[in-house]
Amino acid sequence: MPEIALPVEIGRSTGSRPAGRLRAAGKIPAIVYGHGLSPVAVAVEGRALRAALMTEAGLNALMSVKLDGTEHLVMARDIQRDPVRHRVTHVDFQIVRRDEIMTVEVPIALVGEAELVNREGGVVAQELFSLSVNATPGNIPNSIEIDITELAVGDAVRVSDIKLPSGASTDVDPEAAIVVGQPPQAVVEEVAEGEEGAEGVEGAEGEAEGGDAEAPSEASE
Repeated sequence: MPEIALPVEIGRSTGSRPAGRLRAAGKIPAIVYGHGLSPVAVAVEGRALRAALMTEAGLNALMSVKLDGTEHLVMARDIQRDPVRHRVTHVDFQIVRRDEIMTVEVPIALVGEAELVNREGGVVAQELFSLSVNATPGNIPNSIEIDITELAVGDAVRVSDIKLPSGASTDVDPEAAIVVGQPPQAVVEEVAEGEEGAEGVEGAEGEAEGGDAEAPSEASE
């Protein structure tokens, strides 16, 4: 994927007060590091960063920044947000190379309608919302789409069912479920209650058998 030019300002002052002034001016404090470069404190325009991260690549967007006349390819590896307003408050940019393998989280999107599940009153339960993928920056997929059109109650789409792009792989357990067609909630509750009832009967029978076994010893005393 082509990189996005992201203008940055170097030489910013560090500390909470200078960072607060930057944010008030619509800028975001950040750090650029990696590949032997000492961490460099920079500032980036909030609008420019939002535009870069709102492309199809999302948080895995490949960006280009210029430091002292030298351009570096970077990716946002740690994004801190305000817990209330959810605005970005700080970003760590890691320098990357086009030929190095990165491990990134790729979002999983469900497409289609699970008519078979809906017809039976079941529920489509998504177990994984992202997948850890190993790939060079140019081979990182923007997202992983899972077609649930043929999903039925009792079916599951697992990691092994995903076809990743050429050059991409994952270390996630192949048997891990991504999405499952669950039966109606009422059926699940009935099964659970039935199991609890069976356990109660077995426990009562065990107590009865235990009582019969102890009776002779008490009589002998």
